[in-house]
Amino acid sequence: MPKISFNSPFYFLTCVTHDRLPVFRTEAMKHLLCATLNEARNSAGFLLFAYVIMADHLHVITDGKRSPSDTLRYINGISARRIIDHLKTEGHESSLRKLQQADKKGGHRYSLWHHHSDKFIVSSESVLMQKVNYIHLNPVRAELVDLPAEYKFSSARQWMGRAVEDEPLLTDHKEITWWNK
Repeated sequence: MPKISFNSPFYFLTCVTHDRLPVFRTEAMKHLLCATLNEARNSAGFLLFAYVIMADHLHVITDGKRSPSDTLRYINGISARRIIDHLKTEGHESSLRKLQQADKKGGHRYSLWHHHSDKFIVSSESVLMQKVNYIHLNPVRAELVDLPAEYKFSSARQWMGRAVEDEPLLTDHKEITWWNK
């Protein structure tokens, strides 16, 4: 059971789309990103405690089983591959052109994510709760909803104990061992 401390920190990670393109403005693309986050979590073996998906970025809080860079490599790599493949399969040429880059090492032609993701070490329960609240209030600040629990692509309902049957992505927040319990 993960217990947050200086010696076993969690990580607050932010991934921003290339040129802040609103890749995740539709529900279908947000569902696809949820599926890829779940795939990354299962492949890499990290826990996912909180998240929010916005049109042009993603925030997650994970455990410290892997380095932040390694966790991001799984999240960014798997999501980019699945989303770009989806755009190709569905014939979204306009979107692909916006993500197109000069051919890079390995023959990659498209870039979904900005290459410098933000990483923040979370080593106390108080900072963890600040970051969880920041994540859950993101859609409210963007004026997408009035209350955090109204936003479907966030862990807010789960943290409030009001998860719905069709949650797009289940979190591992109940796995956290709290110091004061």
